[in-house]
Amino acid sequence: MTELKSAAGSRLAVFPGTFDPPTLGHFDIIKRASRLFDQLLIGCANSPSKHTYFSLEERSEMLRECCRSLPNVHVMGFSGLLVDFLKEQQAQVLVRGVRTVADYDYEIQLTGMYRTMMPELEIVLLPTSGELSFISSTLVREVLIHHGDISAFVPEAVAGLARAY
Repeated sequence: MTELKSAAGSRLAVFPGTFDPPTLGHFDIIKRASRLFDQLLIGCANSPSKHTYFSLEERSEMLRECCRSLPNVHVMGFSGLLVDFLKEQQAQVLVRGVRTVADYDYEIQLTGMYRTMMPELEIVLLPTSGELSFISSTLVREVLIHHGDISAFVPEAVAGLARAY
């Protein structure tokens, strides 16, 4: 696995998730975060407990395809603890997206855990744009399982790749 480390004077942020599959809501956060930081690393998590629909390689490829137009965005798969990945990448900024109050409550709990494990970490919570807040990967997977059309919920590149898998 290649490392993308924060260069001196450069602000590297990490936006982690399972992205199973990447949605328009994820891409909304990616685009907005890419404008805030010099480099944005999308950390695509290999999370065995989540029983993902797509493999880590497939999810990473989907993310790379939909981020091609964003030159400061990079995608990297990882396993293990997020804070270990952040330390390996020398990233001190974590970007998280929130859709609902329930997401916010969960993210606040995670914030406490992350900051205890990595006190120097700064966490940026970005709310998803209102018109996208109903989209979740879980719901998109349900549509996929039943062979429905997901094109209204995911970037065009993801819809095309999802059909191919």
